[in-house]
Amino acid sequence: MLGLGLASCGSSETISRGYVIKEDALSRITPGTSVEQVLTILGTPSTVSTVGNKTFYYISQKLQRTVQFIEPRIVDQRVVAVYFNQSFKVERVAHYGLQDGVVFDFISRTTPTSGAEQSFLTQLFRGGGTTFAPGMGGL
Repeated sequence: MLGLGLASCGSSETISRGYVIKEDALSRITPGTSVEQVLTILGTPSTVSTVGNKTFYYISQKLQRTVQFIEPRIVDQRVVAVYFNQSFKVERVAHYGLQDGVVFDFISRTTPTSGAEQSFLTQLFRGGGTTFAPGMGGL
């Protein structure tokens, strides 16, 4: 039994939190898609912008724990941002993650310019924005 207990301490555990990205669902979100269609296809966002045009953020984290009962560390964090225009139709969809410690847009392979979005995303990726929708098993 002691060997079994020690063996379980050496195994690593991967934990997923937040919105699980389904590529087939994301491919259905194109410019011109309405807010209602986005909510039907993707569901309730993790958080919503409160400044400027409405933006939905779908946030996910992948954590890894190498030893049982030790705090897991974040190994990947992704944010899918759905931007809406003044008519509340999808303007664009962006996939953000961490690339060498910098917020990174996976589609255009650029870092966002400074401004409200950059501040929100930077805060989110640095751990200051642990915002998940209620009932999603938040951080």
